[in-house]
Formats: sequence, structure tokens, C-alpha cells
Amino acid sequence: MLNRFLSLCVILAAFAVSTAFVLKKEKATPVVALNTLTAEEKAAGWILLFDGKTTKGWRNYNKQTIGERWKVADGVLYLDVSNKNADGFQVGGGGDIITEAEYENYEMRIEWKIAKCGNSGIIYHIHEDASIRYPWQTGPELQLIDNDCHPDAKFENRRACSLYDMYVATPQTAKPVGEWNKVRLVCKGDLVEHWLNGKKVVSTTMGSAEWNALIPKSKWKDHPKFGTFRKGHIGLQDHGDGISFRNIKLRKL
Repeated sequence: MLNRFLSLCVILAAFAVSTAFVLKKEKATPVVALNTLTAEEKAAGWILLFDGKTTKGWRNYNKQTIGERWKVADGVLYLDVSNKNADGFQVGGGGDIITEAEYENYEMRIEWKIAKCGNSGIIYHIHEDASIRYPWQTGPELQLIDNDCHPDAKFENRRACSLYDMYVATPQTAKPVGEWNKVRLVCKGDLVEHWLNGKKVVSTTMGSAEWNALIPKSKWKDHPKFGTFRKGHIGLQDHGDGISFRNIKLRKL
């Protein structure tokens, strides 16, 4: 009888320790509301680039307005591609959008979700110039794409989180269409890092011998201002496909 009692005590003690560990673990990882900053993030200097309710802080490239196809719903900034004419073309204004402010030496975090067969991008170090039509003609692009469906993804340096048409994102950690992906972009001086879902997938030095050797082989060979800036706007691309963003945060380095 004594042995049975002792065994029961051991089992109950183990259960109590296990339960306490689970509760402690759950308490240590609280759910954070979308598009908000924790006390720790505020103390570290993080700011929100998207308030979760409006398009405030964003506008079209070379304009002071923003296309009506950029909308906000349920804490998500997204490109509405539902309205098309008989020929299949989008109706209404969209266009690439950029931050009102310019940034230099920073870390940005952003979550994105792509539509099936979709293509988009995050463009950084954007320089505004009335003689330049698109922001990607000045700033590098962190590619956002459906790796399994979009034809551009046949090229390794055009797959998700690659530095478009130049550097391959390795390893390839993109989640399936319909799931949220987490990007971390680090820009410090000439250093650029792309992170996707917790993995560093691109690391390069802008203006290096390797960088300069890739330019003539890329889409940027006829755009002399591409990659020449270390400070600029951050942009979200309208490639005509459904794309959604949330939790856009930045801190200066």
C-alpha cells in the first residue's frame, strides 16, 4: 500500500511540474495584437509604418495621392484586384506605393501574403525623380512571388525573397500561397540582408565588385541610377496581382 501511495505522489508531482511549465511557457509568449508595438519594441526604437486602419504614411511614387485599389480591411493593407474589365485588365488606380519618409540604416519587419500565381515586391533605397517612371528603376527589390505558379519563379534569382534578378534567396523558406510570411530587411551602409521566416537568405554588399559584375547581366543594365542610393523611400509594388501586408515595423540602426 505504501509503495502505491508513493507512486501516486510521484505521478501527481510530475503532473504539477509539467502543468506549471506549460503555463509559464504560455505566459512567456503572449499574443500581440496586429499592427501594434510591444513595450520592449517601443523601448528599442521601433516605429509602425502601417497603423492597421488607414493608408496614412503611404503614397504613389512621384505623387502625393494613393491609388484607390490600395485598401485596408481587418488590419491588412492590400491591393484590390477584383475589379477587371472585359479584357481582364484592372479597373481603377493602383500603382507602386512608397513611404512618405526616407530611411537610411535600418531594420524593417513586415508580413506578406501573396495571391495564387501572384507577383509583387518590397523595394528599398527608392529615389524620387520626375524623369524616372518606376521606383524599381532606382532601388533594389526584395521579391515576393508564388514560387509554385508564377512563371518568373522559374529563374532562381526571381524566387521569393531573392534580390530580384541578382541574388538567389537560399535556403528557400517561403510558405504556400494563402499563408503569411515574415520578412526582415536589414540595410546598414552598403550591407543588405534579406531574411525570410527566420532564415537569412540573402547577404550582399552594394557597390562591391560582385554587385557591379551582376548589374550588366540583369534587368538593371539600362538603368544607371539603380542601386546607387543608400537612403530612400521604401515601396510596395503593384504588379497587378493580389498582395497583402501587415505588421510593418522599422527601427533605425
